Amino acid sequence: MDNSAIYVRERGNLRRVGGIVLAQPKPVSSCRRTNPLVLRKEHFIFTYNAEGSLRYTTKSLFDITLLFVADNIHHVDSLVGFPEQIGDRLFAAAEENRAFLNADVSPKALRLFSDAYGEMVLGSLCLRNRFPLLHERMDEIKTFHSLKSLDLFGCRLGDDHEIFLHLTSSSLASLIQLFIGGNCLSDAGLQRLTAPIRIMRKGLDRLQFLDVSYNPISERALRYLTCLPKLEKLDASGTGLKLGTRLKTIMQDLLGLIHSEKPLETFDHSRCKTEGWAEQVVNQWETNGSQMPKQKKIEESRTSALRFFGRQKFVREVLNAATLVCESEEEAERERLHFYRPAAHSHISEKQTPSTTNHHAKPSWHSVRKRQRQSERCESSHQSPPAKRLSSSALTAEDMDLLNSY
Repeated sequence: MDNSAIYVRERGNLRRVGGIVLAQPKPVSSCRRTNPLVLRKEHFIFTYNAEGSLRYTTKSLFDITLLFVADNIHHVDSLVGFPEQIGDRLFAAAEENRAFLNADVSPKALRLFSDAYGEMVLGSLCLRNRFPLLHERMDEIKTFHSLKSLDLFGCRLGDDHEIFLHLTSSSLASLIQLFIGGNCLSDAGLQRLTAPIRIMRKGLDRLQFLDVSYNPISERALRYLTCLPKLEKLDASGTGLKLGTRLKTIMQDLLGLIHSEKPLETFDHSRCKTEGWAEQVVNQWETNGSQMPKQKKIEESRTSALRFFGRQKFVREVLNAATLVCESEEEAERERLHFYRPAAHSHISEKQTPSTTNHHAKPSWHSVRKRQRQSERCESSHQSPPAKRLSSSALTAEDMDLLNSY
């Protein structure tokens, strides 16, 4: 098997498969066992009888085949059409084989399972305050394209992070909940995040719950959220927004949302968790990253250098800086800004919204722009543009620069 060709029979035709190198078996005492298909120690089940004697039985052909496929998971082209039960067991076998800890194999293997089983692989991902994990496993995280809930609270995204393009791409069309609070996201960052949606009219079509709390955003950033057609709830606590008649009017005119006197359970992050087959894989990534000896040496040398240059205190404060939180429960209650869409308004909008996304995006966009022009006319801040030039006037110079970059 080491140097010979491999032939596969499909639909009555025999073809040669080239360029495939099978995984090498684990080293054993016998030099004769070099063939991956030959029975190895892991192909047997060892037990003891009542007399205490060691006895063994062979595993089923299915289990042996499962181990072989798990060892060579990077050579599998597709799992589409295979039953969920087989996919679940194969994923567990690949996880036990530590295939998802290998940076060269992990992205392709996870994409293989995500394409075939979607939400079952990972339907909810919580990376709250786990920014090292986000930056180290960005390629793997992008393979989870069936997420319904994504928590990136406190991941230090800033205004220009590479994950912005992934959030608004067709890969996350199923996303319903998005938490991006505590990321130093300003008006410019929110503009950049929503630029593909406002310009190309696609992305985040199903987003209903959005958390932008504890970010330095102002009322100007709210107009960037008008491109989210199904937005139902918004958390703007700890931002530059101040609760008052003006804010309530702008929220209702632009987004159709009203202020909630009571905290909304949707934004209770204590219930957010990672769910799916890859739940333990994510935990292994974090555990493996924290136990890397090389990283420890780098941190020790970095600490020594900082002590030498007298910047240890400054950098420690930056690295250990936690996300913005309220000092007391009373302050949290006072600064909590939760907004939601009334049930009656939501019911009417659902009746008026066609089933096709491309059809309902246009009327919602024009209705939002119409309400926006009415509010701007009342405030007399600037004159409304002509109706015929609505599409061009809605784009600023920064939007045009972003459009040219695509």
